[in-house]
Formats: sequence, structure tokens, C-alpha cells
Amino acid sequence: MFTGIVEELGKIQNITSEKIIIECKTVLEDTKLGDSIAVNGVCLTVIDLTSASFTADISPETLKVMVPLKIGSFVNLERAMGANGRFGGHIVTGHVDGKGKFLSANQNCELKFELTPELSRYVIKKGSIAINGISLTIAKTGINEITMAIIPHTLENTNLKYLKSGDFVNIEVDMMAKYVEKFLSTVDNKSNITMDFLQENGFG
Repeated sequence: MFTGIVEELGKIQNITSEKIIIECKTVLEDTKLGDSIAVNGVCLTVIDLTSASFTADISPETLKVMVPLKIGSFVNLERAMGANGRFGGHIVTGHVDGKGKFLSANQNCELKFELTPELSRYVIKKGSIAINGISLTIAKTGINEITMAIIPHTLENTNLKYLKSGDFVNIEVDMMAKYVEKFLSTVDNKSNITMDFLQENGFG
């Protein structure tokens, strides 16, 4: 489990259809073989270590869900949360739900992203979402769009600062939202939550 608090930016040294090697420093300090590290929000298992990098396997499923990477790309890194650690973000599993598209940013550090309808159903204003593994709070919502108000520290210390309009990012929606939907779904996996239901229960 992760918290979405990025520890450092790593740089991809090499990547194939089976393995990825990432140059880094901070996340190596107490890492051992078999540990988990989130790479742009994707949970990967360390299979080799040097003093300045780690190697992880990449499965076909991982390649299918994550935004493609290339040599020289900067990636957000976070070690799995320790049992005695502070919970600074929100529950992030490292299992990406899909991709979002970066649309624009303004001088107030507000970043706008486009989501698919399948992902948009899980977002609410002031709710949590992980973008490239970063725990963020949703400032505004629109039709298949979200706006994030990013503080300068987050922008400077993550790969959000490298985004260009049209770039894709890894999205993990709030796990609790998916559980709520599951509990309230019918046997054919269609939600019982309707506009009438929401209005009747004070959400209209």
C-alpha cells in the first residue's frame, strides 16, 4: 500500500517489454529485493539493486494499463508505506485504473485533466485521486474533466512539471468509491444509485 506522497523523481535508464531500470537515490536507502516501489503510481517489485538504481519486472498487464515510458523519462517514486509511517496522502494501491489526458494549466497552478466516463463516475469535488502516483485533491469537476489545485512544492518535486497538453497520465481513483459502488450495485453490476435516490437522501 502507498500514500501517494512522492519521495523522489527517478530517471529511466533502460526499458524493455519485460524489465525497467530506474536511476534513483532516496528510495534505495532501505530497499531490498522483493520490495515494492510505485513508479508513476504503478506498483512494481524490485528484482535487482545497485548503489544508484533498481530493476523491476514488467508484466503484460502492467504494459497494458500504464502510460508508455521511454529512456530518459522522469518518473515519480514512492516506497510502500511502513506500518509505523505517517499517512500523509490517501490509500493508494498501486493498481492503475486507466489513463487521463492533461489538458491545460494556468498561472495559479491549476491543472485540468480529461477522464474517461468510466473513471469520471468515481470522482467528486474535494475527493481524492492519484495522478502518476501523486495523491491529489480534486478542486473542480466537469463533464469528464477534473481540475487540481497544485501547490508549488508538489509541482516542483514531481513529474507534473514536465506535462504538455495532450500528454497522458496514470489514474487510480479512490478505492473507497469503488467499494461503495460495489456494495450498492445489483447482481447485474448496474448501480442502484440514481438521481432520484440522491435527491431523496439529501444530495440533490
